[in-house]
Amino acid sequence: MLSPRRAAVVFFLVLAVLPTLVDPYVLFVANRLMIYLVLALGLNILIGYAGQFAFSHAAIFGIGAYGAGLLQVKLGLPYGVAAIGGIVAATVIGTLVALPALRLSGMYLALATLSFAMAVQWVFLNWNSVTFGAGGFRAPKLDVSPIPLGPDTAIYYLSWIVAAIALVVSVRLVRSRHGRSFIAVRDGEMAAQALGVNLLNAKFAAFAISAVFAGTAGVLYTPLLAFVSPESFDLFHMIMVLAMVIVGGLGSIAGTVIGVVAMFGLIELLRDAKAFQEILLGVILVNFALLRPDGLAWLLRNVPGWRERLSRGEPGPPKVASGASHTSGPPAPKEEAV
Repeated sequence: MLSPRRAAVVFFLVLAVLPTLVDPYVLFVANRLMIYLVLALGLNILIGYAGQFAFSHAAIFGIGAYGAGLLQVKLGLPYGVAAIGGIVAATVIGTLVALPALRLSGMYLALATLSFAMAVQWVFLNWNSVTFGAGGFRAPKLDVSPIPLGPDTAIYYLSWIVAAIALVVSVRLVRSRHGRSFIAVRDGEMAAQALGVNLLNAKFAAFAISAVFAGTAGVLYTPLLAFVSPESFDLFHMIMVLAMVIVGGLGSIAGTVIGVVAMFGLIELLRDAKAFQEILLGVILVNFALLRPDGLAWLLRNVPGWRERLSRGEPGPPKVASGASHTSGPPAPKEEAV
């Protein structure tokens, strides 16, 4: 029988041997897929599990990429140090975006974070003395000498390692006390407070963790392209990542993986017609939001032996009768064997 753990092992084993089987272009696409998987996992934690509908993710992704690239180009720092700097910058700024979330929710939070994303895009385009403006700038390729790996293969395996770690961290986070707090906040803030969840801490933690994922994806993106420009973090990419999460299934880690693979396959089929990509993304988002809100993850529920704990599609714990006493903290969903 297929379980999430076995499926993840097979998925990453296939990715591990891919460089020996495919041409450089397919390898490049697979590398981007893993980077966007890290990005989408972070967004699903924020939206799918914590219920914070934010549009700031692509901007934070860009901050990580620009931070790593500029620290190398402007200060001559090695990639490892520059990558840490880019992740820190993205995390700090991404966590500060949580401030509006303390008073806003739903559409109003979405508009506030969209404004933030547009402001970041404006900075990338117009702060010429720092960001090199609309033309972007070249960044160094990843050099791992004396390890005998070329730059493209080196960044591929680095992305492979980071994507595997991000998947494991996401699963453990969702099953932890913090993940259950996120779910309680998503399902009802007043009820979560009544159960002892600190809304301030939960929302800040969700934004911070999501920003770490986005910043990490950004610092991987810089050496992959060896070029950083504002168009890599525009509205289209923001909608694309959101589509990956919604198509896969909000509140499902396995669904996120499926959504990323499905959307990358679709975009590759339409790579010569970018205008149709944008139209199709809009159509897909609307249809899944209205007709299939649990995304493609619902297909997995029909697979024998498949159980993804705490996903929105799995049956929850039995309801507590009215008047029954509760202990502090969010209610613990029924444990399923994986």
